[in-house]
Amino acid sequence: MKKLFHPAMGRGQADFGWLKARHSFSFGQFYNPEKVHFGALRVLNDDFVAGGTGFNTHPHDNMEIVTIPLEGALAHKDSTGGEGIIHQHDVQIMSAGTGIYHSEKNANHDVPVKLLQIWVMPKKYNITPRYDQKTYLPDSYHNQLKTVVAPDDENALWINQDAYFVLGNLDENFDTQYTIRKEGNGVYAFLIEGKAEVNGQTLSPRDAIGIWETDFIQVKTLEKSRILLIEVPMTLEN
Repeated sequence: MKKLFHPAMGRGQADFGWLKARHSFSFGQFYNPEKVHFGALRVLNDDFVAGGTGFNTHPHDNMEIVTIPLEGALAHKDSTGGEGIIHQHDVQIMSAGTGIYHSEKNANHDVPVKLLQIWVMPKKYNITPRYDQKTYLPDSYHNQLKTVVAPDDENALWINQDAYFVLGNLDENFDTQYTIRKEGNGVYAFLIEGKAEVNGQTLSPRDAIGIWETDFIQVKTLEKSRILLIEVPMTLEN
């Protein structure tokens, strides 16, 4: 088994006034050669967007983009015709494929929105762009690890990669195990809130640990916690 620890304080930072961001991996003006990606996981941005502001229309291609609002709501519009509000407890996925333009704006003028924006490198390139979103209320993954994004689960959002996003809303002193779904994959465990141990490593809010070359990981909460597990291939085919 191999692992790496990414403390929250070691992340990159950006402050544009309307946007305050923390980067787990190299992004924008932040570059760390040891933090370019974790397998197929390329970006994990922890964003704060002020009321009445947001990301204007901009392009992407050949990337799987997952957005998870933690507080507030985000208004989405893209060139495929996809349009709507992404609320707290929703998960959104967009396959950029051959190319897509989109905007993401704070849906409210008086309160900020806090969100995780995550990019995963695709399995197949130049697919037709697509967009989808789904609601996962915390009660639906209370004291369990719930798959919310997967390539092979009809109850999850589909992703163009052998990748799995799993959420856990776990009580204090809850002990559970996550089994790796696909051989050769690793898991990047990101603690959203609370305090927990993952394979013996204590995590505080926004700390993360990447683990690979193992069949499973062990999660034990020290406080009531919310955790995101991102399982991705460690070797890219393309």
